[in-house]
Parts: sequence; structure tokens; C-alpha cells
Amino acid sequence: MKNYTWILLFTVVIFAAAQPIAAQQSAAVPKDKSPSEVWTVIRAGSLIDGKSDKPRSDQVIIIRGNRIESVSDSATAKIPAGAHVIDLSKSIVLPGLIDSHTHIFLQGEDPTQGGYDVNILNAPLALRAARATVAARRALEQGFTTLRDVETEGAGYGDVGIKQAIDRGYIPGPRMFVSTRAISTTGGYPLEGYAPELDMPKGAQIIDGPVEARKAAREQLDHGADWIKVYMTHRSWVGKNGELVSQPTLTVEELRAIVDETHGWGKKVACHVYGGIGLRRALDGGCDSIEHGLALDDAAISQMLKQGTWLVPTLSVYYMDWAPADTSDGQRDRLRASAHEQSFKKALKAGVKIAFGTDMGGIPWTEPIAQEFLRMTEFGMPPMDAIQSATSRAAVLLDMEGKIGVVAPGAFADIIAVKEDPLHDIKALENVRFVMKDGAVFKSEN
Repeated sequence: MKNYTWILLFTVVIFAAAQPIAAQQSAAVPKDKSPSEVWTVIRAGSLIDGKSDKPRSDQVIIIRGNRIESVSDSATAKIPAGAHVIDLSKSIVLPGLIDSHTHIFLQGEDPTQGGYDVNILNAPLALRAARATVAARRALEQGFTTLRDVETEGAGYGDVGIKQAIDRGYIPGPRMFVSTRAISTTGGYPLEGYAPELDMPKGAQIIDGPVEARKAAREQLDHGADWIKVYMTHRSWVGKNGELVSQPTLTVEELRAIVDETHGWGKKVACHVYGGIGLRRALDGGCDSIEHGLALDDAAISQMLKQGTWLVPTLSVYYMDWAPADTSDGQRDRLRASAHEQSFKKALKAGVKIAFGTDMGGIPWTEPIAQEFLRMTEFGMPPMDAIQSATSRAAVLLDMEGKIGVVAPGAFADIIAVKEDPLHDIKALENVRFVMKDGAVFKSEN
């Protein structure tokens, strides 16, 4: 892929002109102090800490620099002299939220306007990077302080550049765990349907055979991938008996080469998979997380429990952009949703490890990210479990246990607040009023 420096420069110029990051942070570091010497205190009316089963009232969170120093009852808290105090005594305070399945380089492309293909064929990379920057900012505005972004959809290693720009303070955005190009096989990913003599670009890196599979994983890891994303199924349709059928892609041998290489680097593999043969191959090949999992059968759930495999279901996206009901695509779309609901309920009842994920990018970034919480609770997940799926449990998936997803001593100071109690109305999480990331206030509304 081409050098992305110019793309990031273009993006930085846009945001530098729009609004300097320093102006957004109300808890700026005094010039005469290092960040580690700055103390911030948050008074929380109610605290959902991301791990406890019940909220606690009237809490004081003491932050030193970008880390939480202590959490205690207000009656016993010892507030450091000169600390900056933030009064959230009339709010419900939570850890920053984690979305474990996003695509910042997609914008929920409208099928009636060319959909996915137009995004790759018509949009310059600089435009895609600029839109990805807006998507990252939008996630942070909504209280999602961490994203696992699972593929750039033809934008190469652009997600690595966006992550670097965020980490270096050029643009605002969440903590990013990125998957770069993703991997599939010949016949296993768009662009498709064009004249066979045309060599069309693909949204993922295409491999055939274990040697190519291992090499692709090495390339992506070498270029900054935090996770490797693999497509284990592609097309889906309604089978002869009314079941959801999905085309398998990688063989077990190809996947095992990727998993072996990735695990050797101390990293993990996320597998896009719907069901059937591809699902069995994904589990036999050692995937760390199943993305979507629309048609999980009892055998798959049992194997997931045995292997400790995570499920990132992404429910809401499958209720959008349905084709007309009297078409084969429309029948498939509706079956995807109904099968997915049943799979989620079975996995939840069985105790499969579930992490919050939305497939934002497949959903327009103008939509509320937290809409996924409502779908999860409607399908039987208790509100506290849904919140923990996007906080402490997602942190475990990301190998960040105790560092993100909790309001606890030693964790990064990623903290949000809402006015209404999400345990009574989960839609409260669609209206985040306060966002702190890494000890710096990004958003504060009265």
C-alpha cells in the first residue's frame, strides 16, 4: 500500500483548522507541572464501576495524571490540595465504553447510491481518512473511549495512521486496537461481479494456501496490526430447508497458519463467521473471537465454552437495509436477523463470553452507537451485564483487564457520565454528557 503520511497530514490540517484539541480539554495541564503531578477529583452521584454487580452512591474518584489513584465514599475521601474538582454529583458515572467491532473507514454506504463499491472505487484515500477521523471523534463524543476497529475495507494500513495521530495528540479519538487489511480467500470478498478480465481491488487481503496465509499475517502484524481479522464465511442465502447457509472461505489449515503466527506475536485473531462449515473451521482453527455468529448451533456453543472463545454479536446492523420481502435477498436478510436473535439467546443462556460490538461503519456513524445496548437487553441480557460487556469484559477480550473498562485504582482515567440511570433505561447511554479520556476532559455538558 502507498505511504499514508500525506493522508494524515490532510486530516490533521482539517481538524487543526476546525478546533484545536487543547481547547476541548477543560482540565489542561498547568505549565509548571508534569502530567503526573496533576490531580483531578470527580464527585460521582452514583458509580457503576464496570465490574461490581451494583452501583455505589456518593463516590469520590481521585485521579493523578492519566490514572485513577483511588475510589472511595465521599465521607472518607482525602482530596489532594490544589486538585481540580469536577462535580458529577447529580450524574451516573461509568467507565469509558468499549466497542469491540467497528469500521471507521466505512460510513454505512447507501445501497441505492452504489454502496460498498463506490466507497472503494470513487472515494480518494484522503477523503476516506478524513471521514475516518470524524468517525473516531464521533465515537469519543458518545463516550466510547476504546475501539477495536476490525478492518479498513480497502484503505490498507490507514487505521494504523489514525491510531498514531490520536496517540500523538494530533486528532481526538478513542484508544484504538486495529486490524488493518483483514484476510480472506479468492472468491471470498468484494469487489465482485465485474468483467472477469478486470483486476478489481478487494476490500481485504486475499490469500490461498497456508503459506500465503501465514505471510499475510506476518505482513499485517509487521505493519502495526493489534489483531488479525479473518473472514471465515462470505455470502449467505436461504437453504432448501429454510435454514441460513453461508459460503465457507479459509480452510482449517489456512486459519491454523494465521492463528499460529499471530499467537506467536502475542496477539489474537478475530473471525467473521455466520455459521455452518465456516463456523466449524473457525473454532477448529483456534479463533479467539467469533464476530457476528448468526447461526450458532449447540455443538458450536459447547466448543466455544470449552475453548473460551468470545462472541461479539453485532445485533443491530442486521435490522438495517433489508431488501424487499418478496425477493431472495429480502428473505435472507430477515432470516439473518431471526437466526441471530436465537443464536444470541442460546449463547447468553449457555454462558458464552460476550463482548459489546456494533459493526459501526456498516451502520452510519450519524446513528447512536449505544443503540446496540437496547437490542441486547431486549433479547434477554440484563442491563448491568450489557454494560459490563462494553466495559470490564471487553477489556478482558482486549488483554487490557484492570487498565480500561473499570473505574478502579490503577486503571486509565477513561470516565463518562449520564443524567439518567441506564439500569432503569438503557437508552440513557445514548446521551452521554461527560467524557474523560486519559485524565483529560473531552466533553462536559450541564
